[in-house]
Amino acid sequence: MKKEIKTAPIAAKIEKKLEKHGDVRVDNYYWLNDREDSNVIDYLNAENDYYNELTGHTKGFKDDLYSEMKGRIKEDDESVPFKKNGYYYISKFEKGSQYPIHSRKKGSLEGADELLFDVNIMAKGHTYYKFTGLSVSPNNHIVAYGIDTVSRRQYTLYFKNLETGKMYDEKIENTTGGTTWANDNKTVFYTLKDPVTLRSDKIYRHELGTDPTNDVLVYEELDDTFGTFVYKTKSDKFIIIGSHSTVSTECRLLAADNPLGKFKIFQPRERDLEYNVAHYDGYFYIHTNKDKALNFKIMKTPEDKFTMENWVDVIPHRSDVLLEDISIFKDFFVLEERSNGLNKIRIIKWDKSEDYYLPFNEETYSAGVYYNADFDTNTIRYSYNSLTTPSSVLDYNVIDRSKKLIKQQEVLGGKFDQSNYKSERVWATARDGKKVAMSMVYHKDTKFTKDTPFLLYAYGSYGYTIDPGFSTTRLSLLDRGFVFAIAHIRGGEYLGRQWYEDGKMMQKLNTFTDFIDCGKFLIANNYTSAEHLYASGGSAGGLLMGAVLNMNPEIFNGVIASVPFVDVVTTMLDDSIPLTTGEYDEWGNPNEKEAYEYMKSYSPYDNVKVQAYPNILVTTGLHDSQVQYFEPAKWVAKLRDMKTDSNQLLLYTNMDAGHGGASGRFEALKEIAIDYAFLLDLEDIKE
Repeated sequence: MKKEIKTAPIAAKIEKKLEKHGDVRVDNYYWLNDREDSNVIDYLNAENDYYNELTGHTKGFKDDLYSEMKGRIKEDDESVPFKKNGYYYISKFEKGSQYPIHSRKKGSLEGADELLFDVNIMAKGHTYYKFTGLSVSPNNHIVAYGIDTVSRRQYTLYFKNLETGKMYDEKIENTTGGTTWANDNKTVFYTLKDPVTLRSDKIYRHELGTDPTNDVLVYEELDDTFGTFVYKTKSDKFIIIGSHSTVSTECRLLAADNPLGKFKIFQPRERDLEYNVAHYDGYFYIHTNKDKALNFKIMKTPEDKFTMENWVDVIPHRSDVLLEDISIFKDFFVLEERSNGLNKIRIIKWDKSEDYYLPFNEETYSAGVYYNADFDTNTIRYSYNSLTTPSSVLDYNVIDRSKKLIKQQEVLGGKFDQSNYKSERVWATARDGKKVAMSMVYHKDTKFTKDTPFLLYAYGSYGYTIDPGFSTTRLSLLDRGFVFAIAHIRGGEYLGRQWYEDGKMMQKLNTFTDFIDCGKFLIANNYTSAEHLYASGGSAGGLLMGAVLNMNPEIFNGVIASVPFVDVVTTMLDDSIPLTTGEYDEWGNPNEKEAYEYMKSYSPYDNVKVQAYPNILVTTGLHDSQVQYFEPAKWVAKLRDMKTDSNQLLLYTNMDAGHGGASGRFEALKEIAIDYAFLLDLEDIKE
């Protein structure tokens, strides 16, 4: 007798009217906002039960996928050691362990490790555990670090004496997890978060061994559209407090030898002026968009005359090259640039005797300057990978221009052969004529036909560029005939800063139509068909998924929306929700009528309609600090009520985790297995 499938949960409708600018929106599921309400937890559990029942037939397959993906990971692995202040620092994993072990070696890589932390021992008894911000004092004797056991990204700071192994008594709660040491080896600066909005808004000074309740507030960011942070320049001479919004920056500085001194403003904030500060040999070097330098440039100013009228160009602005970052060394500096979507690494001697780029040969790839803590060195450490090349760390010698592969990600399991996979970049034409790149990868035996399963992924917000990188987990799709592609849509900076400007605020719709046009291009050119095209995105990429589902649901067979930001208008109107006020320059401020109406025109939750939708999997975390769990929960409830199809609509809530998913390197694989099993099941691939 065939087992009857359980009926999907139906959330109660409790009408709530939300009025703004004379416009009334009715939200029947607003009640799901209260995580303290037992009815909310009951509903989320009911959705999880429904998910488990509907996907029960894939449980064994999910277990197999998990084992398969885990089997490719080198369990007894370790990081590339980096040298700082006379010590080499190493993170390693032991076989079967979920968390890293942090250690160091003095002077050379020979001899025994000095154990700093075994996070596996520290994490025992916790369903979630995140260790971050390991920061050692200048004399190498004391270490500070942050711990989060909830997944709200609210870290508690701890201090340990590395000579005695003993912990200091004090602990400081609700921080970002990072610390910045002054040069006296006893003073640290740290960032506190607003406990409700989670905005980083205060910088405090703490003296080791004293009661944190007596810590001194050295800076408070009163503008709720800004957040604040603190760091030390690579020269170790200055402590910098930065304030940042989407379109503006302000820095303050203090000599690191004088922690009790007063911070001075580097350059007062101006709207649309962004800048970052580095220090070298009596000068500050500024990465900035001053003078309408849309793609940024490098300027410099003497360390005793640092306001803007003293800045002069070092690397001028270029309309076709995005200047992303600068790294400073004793004899040279390194620029990270992006041209035609591709990463470039440029090396320039201070005396201008040499200026050249590192050579990269693949059609689509990802490269960047690695963590280079050492200032006085002739070696640049950089990372390189592509859709077919495993993650690699290389050292480049600027004297003889030789490069050495230090480490390449090992892919275990005995089946991976790089030559079995192909990657390429294709360009779709968007409806307004813009060319949109897609970086794709597939097994060499996969042929492009209307029956080819194809997963299209994108993000498309905050100017964040998704570079084409290697993934061992993705092989589980490629080896089963899937093609994977990243759509480099507007809202990121793949084609420069203008590419971002054209996908934010009152031009946000370009992000969604670019993705749709990429999907239509793939179908029109016989890479796949609507019956086999899938889409995936998370967070702001989940907003993308929600928007395209409302606009063109017919071109996808299935969509995965992870921690999706889908209730845009309500969230952006609620300044008590974490991170809202700092995003007015990304999405617009709906307290202004024009922005409100534009936002409402695409907000996925507000635009759910009576129509057929494809198969949909939505995932979230109860403790998410970035996108609150209730956004996807409400969205699914409304979709259930209004959609006209019989396709799958699944909501899975991790009741122990937040925005980044489960902690532990293997637990995260279980969540990927959930996504992959959903896709493969829709393709009737059972093993």
